[in-house]
Amino acid sequence: MANERSNLLPASRKPDARAELTGDTVSVAELSRVSALFGPLPLSAEQLRQFPKVEGSDEEPWDVMLQMLAMDEHQGLELLSRRTGLRFIPEPRGSESATRFYEVVPAEIARRHQCAGLESDGAVMTIATAQPMQPATFSMLEDMLNMPVRVALAPRAGVANLINRGYEQKQDLVTEIIEEMPLDERAIAAAAGSAGQATDLLQLARQTPVIRLVNMILFEALRRRASDIHVHPMETKLVIRFRIDGMLVDAFSPPLSLAPAISSRLKVMTELDIANRHTPQDGHTSVRVGSRKVDIRFSCIPTVYGERLVLRLLDQTATQLSLDEIGMTRAMQAQLLDLVERPTGIILVTGPTGSGKTTTLYAALSRIDRSSRNVMTIEDPVEYHLEGISQMQVNVKRGVTFATGLRSLLRQDPDVILVGEIRDAETAQLAIQASLTGHLVLATLHTNDAPSAIPRLVDIGIEPYLVTSSLLACLAQRLMRRSCRACGGSGQAKDGSGRCETCYGVGYKGRLAVYEIMTMDDELRKLTASRADAVTLYDKAKEKGFKPMREDAAEKVRLGMTDEAEIYRVLH
Repeated sequence: MANERSNLLPASRKPDARAELTGDTVSVAELSRVSALFGPLPLSAEQLRQFPKVEGSDEEPWDVMLQMLAMDEHQGLELLSRRTGLRFIPEPRGSESATRFYEVVPAEIARRHQCAGLESDGAVMTIATAQPMQPATFSMLEDMLNMPVRVALAPRAGVANLINRGYEQKQDLVTEIIEEMPLDERAIAAAAGSAGQATDLLQLARQTPVIRLVNMILFEALRRRASDIHVHPMETKLVIRFRIDGMLVDAFSPPLSLAPAISSRLKVMTELDIANRHTPQDGHTSVRVGSRKVDIRFSCIPTVYGERLVLRLLDQTATQLSLDEIGMTRAMQAQLLDLVERPTGIILVTGPTGSGKTTTLYAALSRIDRSSRNVMTIEDPVEYHLEGISQMQVNVKRGVTFATGLRSLLRQDPDVILVGEIRDAETAQLAIQASLTGHLVLATLHTNDAPSAIPRLVDIGIEPYLVTSSLLACLAQRLMRRSCRACGGSGQAKDGSGRCETCYGVGYKGRLAVYEIMTMDDELRKLTASRADAVTLYDKAKEKGFKPMREDAAEKVRLGMTDEAEIYRVLH
């Protein structure tokens, strides 16, 4: 094994180089020879002479060397990789094959020496380290693992992330939520009292009371049908809010001291850097509640009073992809379904963020014959999973934008393409061109009403003649809260026993959409070609039978589905 080890370990592990520096009588020639051994790392003979005298050179020689060279860690590791032939991995990702490392090596040793298991072929363990000049540590790890180690270089933050994730693998990535324990103030107090004053962030995140507390918050949010959870630290208190039916409501106010514990636990669940509390981070994970699987999108940003956390919850089993359920009238459904059966053209769905545009598009896609038509999507993020559809996720870090993704989709022989959002001229141009070359394109756009979509396309750089040739229709929508059927919208139980437990006394439960559809005709195309503004287009469309969404909303009030207050709140 000794010979095998020699081939796998870095040159810095061989002890003669450092031994030659321990005396004060080392010759200039010897120092120059050792300096040459470092290759592209510009360590001079004089720096080598001073090296043993620098404080910390025994415990952390690599950090001392970087300090002497006035070089950042990333650059130094790249140069060392070039010199030794060791792999440099800027963003290391662990493999399940490295499980033995985390089972055998204590977490304290891994953190102290900044070493983490990467992968193993059963004979050799590859480890990532941010401290390459520690041969005694590598020998110790080989003895612990009972196999040789192969060293790869990685930045300190990357190694810390590997360590945190590796030792957390005893917890499943998909966390089981305890359903029997609804959250109340007493439960929060008990969890807060048990959390203690731990200073180790990973240890804090893995404490049973903290895990239980976060699980209870998630379960309570799901029980109340929340779409988002906001953890908002203030100067003197911590507020947890749920967004229910589009409205933020205060749910709980646990002790402010619990904020770091909640943040650390959520970061561990979403595989983020728990030590980084000064830059924004985004991640995702999944949880199970009984037979339901819920996807969670997590975002955190630093504020003056601590980290502000927001979780987007997507419970696909609770999502209705029926046009009836989301409130579209039968006449409007017939109009939309006639449009999505067209072989070519572009259909735009407009409205602000969170107005249900993607839900409407997927409800329409569910009516398409997917056995005879190739349906593909490019989205950010992929929110729904529909059988028979190929879905692509935007990943800007890896170069997958809406524009590049759409360009790739066009080489996959699609019949129907859904573009999650038209954000720029390039994406708009590609979507229009796709609709002109034999594809049906469904896309979303941010405008206030249907007629405004046309000037918006022209404004971002699409020539009017391309709009007139490709656009089939514009649909605009908003979401309103649905009146609670149990209490009739009063918020009080009908038997007079107090507040309605179905809607928690709010008077609303669930949401419905209000719509307007403007289909293109020859006169609207002429106005578009002459660059007419939204007001002119609106007036002409209304002459042709276009019904604004206010009329759709008024009809839903007449049917008792919502009330005047909601119309005022949403469409005012």
